Amino acid sequence: MVQYFLLQSVVVPIVAAALCYLAAPRVGKRVGWLAFASLFFTTLVLVGTSWSQLFSGGPSISESYTWAPSAGLTFGFLADGLSFPVAILVNLVLAATAVYSMPYMQNRIKGLYGADRPGRYGIYYMNFLLVSAGLIGIVLSTNLIELYLFLELVLIPTFVIITLFGYVEKEKVGIIYIIWNQLGAFVFLAGIAMSYVATGSFDISSLGSAQTSNLAYWVAGLILVGWLLKMAVFGLHMWLPITEAEPPTSFAPTMAVVSGIGAYVIARLLFFGMPTTFHAFSLPLMAWAVLTMFYGGAVTLAQNDVKYLFAWSTMSQNAYSVLGLASASALGATGGVFYFGSHILGKFVMFAVAGILLTQTGFRDVKKMGGLAAKMPLTASLFVLGALILSAVPPTSGFQAEWIMFAGIFSQGAQGSSTYLLVAILGLIATLLTVAYTFWPVKRIFFGTLNSGLEEVKEAPLTMTLPVLALVVASILIGIYPDLVTKFLLGFANAFTGVAH
Repeated sequence: MVQYFLLQSVVVPIVAAALCYLAAPRVGKRVGWLAFASLFFTTLVLVGTSWSQLFSGGPSISESYTWAPSAGLTFGFLADGLSFPVAILVNLVLAATAVYSMPYMQNRIKGLYGADRPGRYGIYYMNFLLVSAGLIGIVLSTNLIELYLFLELVLIPTFVIITLFGYVEKEKVGIIYIIWNQLGAFVFLAGIAMSYVATGSFDISSLGSAQTSNLAYWVAGLILVGWLLKMAVFGLHMWLPITEAEPPTSFAPTMAVVSGIGAYVIARLLFFGMPTTFHAFSLPLMAWAVLTMFYGGAVTLAQNDVKYLFAWSTMSQNAYSVLGLASASALGATGGVFYFGSHILGKFVMFAVAGILLTQTGFRDVKKMGGLAAKMPLTASLFVLGALILSAVPPTSGFQAEWIMFAGIFSQGAQGSSTYLLVAILGLIATLLTVAYTFWPVKRIFFGTLNSGLEEVKEAPLTMTLPVLALVVASILIGIYPDLVTKFLLGFANAFTGVAH
């Protein structure tokens, strides 16, 4: 029996981060295999020790460590039907990113310095693994202060990667990122402080008792606004497009996880933690989500830069999860969290293809591309498959996630007021924009006449294409057998009393 396996999920990437930094000057980009191995190992440990117990409906698995007893703090981790599938999907995306980053960062480092700089791979992978550890820590945390500290762990190394390896005005972009995300973290911290005043505890499991306090709506409202800012909903979105488009493209899928993980946190802390209080925010939050879907989708359609195309789409697709959670139905919330997992699979595919296009053609402008399917058939196929995932076309995971989510949204709309139903219908209409902005680039980039200057373009190396193919296969497997995810999420949701079904 593996001991302390949840703790290992966080500690192993941190140890690997230090090893990557030390080994990079000698092995160069191949240090990425060490990063991959650490993430693959923690994935195997999670699956090997939690899968059978949680899949069969067994009890959750938790670990608790002494932290600051005098302050009432324990350092805990929890694998249950909500956190386990999210942790696995996040780990899969990060592991694929570690492999994909090797050839991409070689191209980026040569572009920055005019020659290969082996030590720079160590800096990149060290910070990448610290972000990875922070993300898994957020998912598994049992304590609000602990969660906040993992959130901060994500913030600083992300800033380092943006400012050292980004593109246009990378220092400015890094500052934009850290100011906006620190603001979100500060609002969240205020919500944590309010919850402690209301409950006398920092444990996430104690949030429910805050619902009887006069501070209940302040607690929920501050937590909600803090994470909606980090999810870049309309009006709080100004930071997201540039901070996803201008970092190295190999890191862009991780940025999609960083922004989208708020769906999981809102589900954990508010939908399941404070269901009665959260229900009061339901209708305005649904309307806000639909507005974000329309606005984000419309602006995405106007983009000609392939990286900004997918950066803006993240804003729109994060709002899908918010809409599902805001429906205040167990099915809608399950679909919302499921959609986050499917979204990061599809977004990895699309950003990875954007990086392939950039490294192989030297262009980001869609108007300078065309006819590339003849030169890059595998990349073209992967792009189409990624579009199918994000557009929720069967048999991909996107289809399963979206129909479960909208089933919950419409069931709540049918039981509630006509306003709920109207918002649900508008949300469904907004999905047409996703189909438009994921498929319109296919013709412009990969079909038609081959543009001049692209005659010598060739397919990307397997270290760039195989990780993308692996996640496409994962999405299709989940689409064919959705119980791989829904068995956990629905079981967890249905176990909660007081949550609307």
